[in-house]
Amino acid sequence: MTSLKIGDRAPDFSLPSQTGETVKLSDFLGKKAVVVYFYPKDDTPGCTKESCSFRDSYEVFKDQGAEVIGISGDSVESHRQFANKYNLPFILLSDQGDRVRKSFGVPATMFILPGRVTYIIDKEGIVRHVFDSMLDFSGHVTEALKTLESIAG
Repeated sequence: MTSLKIGDRAPDFSLPSQTGETVKLSDFLGKKAVVVYFYPKDDTPGCTKESCSFRDSYEVFKDQGAEVIGISGDSVESHRQFANKYNLPFILLSDQGDRVRKSFGVPATMFILPGRVTYIIDKEGIVRHVFDSMLDFSGHVTEALKTLESIAG
C-alpha cells in the first residue's frame, strides 16, 4: 500500500453518504477543491473533536471554495446519527471494507487503528497537501485552511 503524496492524482471513489446518496470525488473536479479527511470512528472523543473542528470552520472552507468530506468505515446509519448529534454540515462517507482508505494509502496506527489523515485536493484532482496526525485534531483544519489559501492565490 503506497500512501498518496503531494502532486499525485487522487483516486476517484464512489461511496454512500449519511443521507444514503452516492458521492464521487469526480463530482467536484473542475468545480471546487476538496478536503478529504479519514478518521477512525464516529462518536469517539478524538474523532468528535476533529469533526466538530471542521464543523466550526465549515463556512470558512465554503468561502475558500472547498468542500469537506469525512470518511470512515462506519455505516451510513452511524454517520447519520453522528452528523445529527453534532450538527455536522458536511458530507460523511461510509467506507465499509476500507477500500477507499486503502486506495489513498492511509496507514494504520500501531497496525490496528485506522489512521487519521487529511488530504487537500485541488479542482484538477491533484493532492496539494497531506496532514497525518492521530492526536493533533484541530491541526487537520488549520493545515487544510493554510493550504487552501496558498492554492487560491
